[in-house]
Amino acid sequence: MSKKKPTPRAGAAPQPLKPRTPGFWESTALPFLEKRSLAVALCLVALAAVRIVSTYAETGLTWDEPGHMACGMQYLAQHVYQYEAQHPPLARLMSALGPYLDGVRPLNGNNQDLEGVAEMYQSGHPERELNLMRLGILPFFLLAAAVVYLWARRHFGNAVAAVACGLFTLLPPVLAHAGVATTDMPLTGCLTAAFFALLLWAEEPAWKQSVLLGLATALAVVSKFSALGYFPAAAVLSLLAYIAVERPGIRGLAAAARQRAVPFGLAVLTGAVTIWAFYSFSFGKVPGWNISLPAPQLFAGVDDALNHTTRGHPAYLLGELRQTGWWYYFLVVLSVKTPIGFLLLCGIGILACVRERARLVYWLPLAFSMAILIPGMTSKVNIGVRHILPIYAGFSIVAAIAVVDLMRRAGARMWMGLAGAALVLWLAFSGAIQHPNYLAYFNEFGGSHPERILVDSDLDWGQDTIRLARRLKELGATQVNFNTLNQTADRLTIWPGFPPTTGINPIKPAEGWTAVSPTMWLVREYGLEHRYPNLQPWFAYLKPVERVGSYFLYYLPPGSIPPDR
Repeated sequence: MSKKKPTPRAGAAPQPLKPRTPGFWESTALPFLEKRSLAVALCLVALAAVRIVSTYAETGLTWDEPGHMACGMQYLAQHVYQYEAQHPPLARLMSALGPYLDGVRPLNGNNQDLEGVAEMYQSGHPERELNLMRLGILPFFLLAAAVVYLWARRHFGNAVAAVACGLFTLLPPVLAHAGVATTDMPLTGCLTAAFFALLLWAEEPAWKQSVLLGLATALAVVSKFSALGYFPAAAVLSLLAYIAVERPGIRGLAAAARQRAVPFGLAVLTGAVTIWAFYSFSFGKVPGWNISLPAPQLFAGVDDALNHTTRGHPAYLLGELRQTGWWYYFLVVLSVKTPIGFLLLCGIGILACVRERARLVYWLPLAFSMAILIPGMTSKVNIGVRHILPIYAGFSIVAAIAVVDLMRRAGARMWMGLAGAALVLWLAFSGAIQHPNYLAYFNEFGGSHPERILVDSDLDWGQDTIRLARRLKELGATQVNFNTLNQTADRLTIWPGFPPTTGINPIKPAEGWTAVSPTMWLVREYGLEHRYPNLQPWFAYLKPVERVGSYFLYYLPPGSIPPDR
């Protein structure tokens, strides 16, 4: 028979509770991140940079890269900027700097895209010139990662900073567009830096912060003109958050405005002079305007960009083709182009920010990211997640808040720490298994036929020509039917090593190998939308032999097509 436990006497002192032993997350993980934050961030950024550079050899020439380089080459070698004003010069001159130092010079062609390809092949080593073009964009990725780290550390501490920087470097869309010579990563780096400079200036509007704000904002503007929409939206949303949280009242706002009037003027002056410097301190008539202004190409470029936004761009979403886009386009893009683990962490992070709604700093990353998404949703140009790429800077901080919050709560509920680690690992693994094909990354929602959801720069931007050339060689192909936007058949034979190439006739099948681009098919329809709007191309009725990257590869044996009568 078991003995009964003695009943405590009335009035006896209660037994002291045994102190809870700190768990792994509290005792090891968080202290390590707090102490080694900078070292962790530097290691993760270095690893990401290696991953980015390692994609160069596998990523063929995308459709936008040669045109950007040609404009930058004209700027560097001839000190003019005449090919196209719709994009400002910073990203373009950086993409042209490496080839310029390697001896490439303008060939003075009439078309910027064809000129860029010709310049690449000029030295006889087009792959080397393409690598040099892309290396010019890598500093903007480093800038973006650095700003994410500094911003998170200033407002949320070392642990959040290390995690935020790490999450940013793991995102496939970020890795993808850090690895091509276009304008989207420069915008991401410079716009994030400009917003952080704005926060520093708002806290302390001294002359140094004012100059920094002017410089950073100018760099954002000359990286891509969409900064002119995103940056003011971010400033307005941040101001609204400040008013809602701090409740300064009319007098408080007026006092703050008076205190910052002169510093703001200094920032504007610094920014204006910096932008003018990028346009070589030019002065003249703005094309299409009856007025002379400093940096006339700037105003012409902004006008061109606005016109493009107004008239739209051919785009594809969920089986539908439109010229003027969809208001929900970028919501779909984010849902399938972002790792699901990251999306879940962002949701948890938003809830954590709401819990801390009395503290302004928790609203600022959300304000920044929403200032990218909301204007993006009004745009009629819907051709890729790249157009809202800066959104990931703010969301990386929000997701990092979630990770650290889960770690701090893991002492009471261990599953929270495990859940946070699992989501980070899911994010990391989801991108790693698709290395080096980050441009065509889709999460698990994308399924096995992502071309039914999105094409263009989200799937097929011309980047798979290297893989296709290698596969055709393995198959022993002596000829291929293939179309791309910016390379002629003779150049494809030189690099990346295609067999003799013939263009695709979408009406008449051709014997042998045919490689079909989803974007050329679903958006451009190989010209059928202009000539025969109700006719499907012949390959729509056949099953491809295989897929090579984003391309569909078909084969019709010799003698399988009856001769024409």
